Amino acid sequence: MFIKIYNTLIAILYPLVIKRYIKNRLNKGKEDSKRFNERIGRPSMPRPDGKLIWLHGASVGESISMLPLIQKILDTYPDAHVMVTTGTVTSADVMSKRLPERAFHQYIPIDNPFFTTRFIKYWHPDVALWFESELWPAMLSGIKRKNIPLILINGRISNKSFKRWQQFDFVCKELLSCFSLCLGQSEEDAYRLQVLGAANTLCLGNLKYAGLPLPIDEDKKNEVVTQIGSRTFWLASSTHNDEEIRIAKVHKRLKNQFPDLLTIIAPRHPHRGPEIKAEIEKLDLKVSLRSEKEKITPQTDIYVANTIGEMGIWYDIAQIVFIGGSLIPHGGQNFIEPSRVRDAVIVGPHMHNFTDAMNRAKKADAIIQVTDTEELGEVIGQLLENKDLLEAKRSLAYNWASSEAKVLDGIMDKVKGFI
Repeated sequence: MFIKIYNTLIAILYPLVIKRYIKNRLNKGKEDSKRFNERIGRPSMPRPDGKLIWLHGASVGESISMLPLIQKILDTYPDAHVMVTTGTVTSADVMSKRLPERAFHQYIPIDNPFFTTRFIKYWHPDVALWFESELWPAMLSGIKRKNIPLILINGRISNKSFKRWQQFDFVCKELLSCFSLCLGQSEEDAYRLQVLGAANTLCLGNLKYAGLPLPIDEDKKNEVVTQIGSRTFWLASSTHNDEEIRIAKVHKRLKNQFPDLLTIIAPRHPHRGPEIKAEIEKLDLKVSLRSEKEKITPQTDIYVANTIGEMGIWYDIAQIVFIGGSLIPHGGQNFIEPSRVRDAVIVGPHMHNFTDAMNRAKKADAIIQVTDTEELGEVIGQLLENKDLLEAKRSLAYNWASSEAKVLDGIMDKVKGFI
């Protein structure tokens, strides 16, 4: 009943209210004016022949997490094609650069029953894989009406969302009834989906654990390695405001023990590079800024790697990585990527964005968690001095990340049952 009421209201309100809102988004550059027809369900290319597997993700994070599964699908079905839909301009740009052959991108239509029906009728995929938990009633109900298998992948229900959905459980149950199968990121997510009304739930693990290797420009990597030479160094990755100055102080203390020490800082927001440099230089440290093409010299204390798309380089050359967003109450950043390339990984006390992954990594002794900056310095000093300890921690991190990546095979097995 809810979906019928929703579809009727949206159809009425679109020309009166929603159309103006969309026009405003167009004027602000939040919609792709050249491909806006896709947002009203009008395709920009012919449907390829044969099997078509459709994957949808809300934005950049979800679309990137799809990439390993996309490749797995294409390898499993050599004659199939993959369609990826997202809703943001940024995610469309990312997908245009990273999608493999036989995969293509379209914008998800605005959730109006006229647009979604037109979209589904034209593309008519063999199966639809919905990433995370952005539930659009018109689209989901349209998929169900056409008897297209719909699978929720990496479903996540936060504490806040769970409490909110429980107040409208009749709505949630109707939406979740559109899914043939719901795969939760964790056992807790699968349980919450079941409580909210999903008929068929399961946890096979978090697909983000199975990410593809980050891209590496070998020429740029070799240039950096040459500049570093034989110096002792470590990496602080995805750092946030107030963390860089703390890391610089750690460097200053460690320099007494390791006179040739170099610290590389790759900030989460690269545009902050000049600000970070100015702040650290107040500590009487020599700073080089990558965005300004400043080189690593023998005198460089801190190298601020404030560029986009080069994280693969830093993870590849480093052996010790601290993950930012964790010394402050931000909740941490992705620590799985450096684990996957065999780095010893250190995090601070605030990792609540990755509770499930942290629990699993701790159980495997694959992560080092420190309580404060002072302990961070002590741990880095121990790893730099004790090569056997460093090698052990690197192996533990890699073995854990490799075992977690098996989630991809489990998800693919389930998907194959619906194709």
